[in-house]
Parts: sequence; C-alpha cells; structure tokens
Amino acid sequence: MTADELRTLIASGLACQHLEVEGDGRHWAAVIVSSEFEGKRPIQRHQRVYATLGARMHTDEVHALSMKTLTPAEWAASPDH
Repeated sequence: MTADELRTLIASGLACQHLEVEGDGRHWAAVIVSSEFEGKRPIQRHQRVYATLGARMHTDEVHALSMKTLTPAEWAASPDH
C-alpha cells in the first residue's frame, strides 16, 4: 500500500478538510481534519477512520496507523500547521 492509496481510502469514506499521510508501507501516521469529528471523543474519531479502512486493518494491509484527528476549528487553532 502506498501513501496515496491510503489517503484515497480514507478520503473516500470520510469528508476531510485536510489529510496528510506518511509512512513506510506498513507503519503510517496521519493528520485528519474532518467536520465529522465534531462532538466525538478521540476513540470515536479513530473508530470512524478505521471504518473507512474496513478489512484492510484486519488483513495486515495497514499494519499500524497512528492518527491525529481534529475538527476544522481544532486544526485552525493548532500551531502544527
């Protein structure tokens, strides 16, 4: 799996205002900004992203994915961008 493929998978199942993906083919890090995260706890946000990946998380196609999940307002206030 490539970063572009993973980015496409996430974006196809989740409306993202900003999406960064980097990694080595098995271990990934993502910054995901979506209004769908409004009112959700971090675990619920991560579950929402995992839902976009479906079986790929269980078949080891995506071995590890660390995520920073933010709402658009949180992203705007973040010093990281």
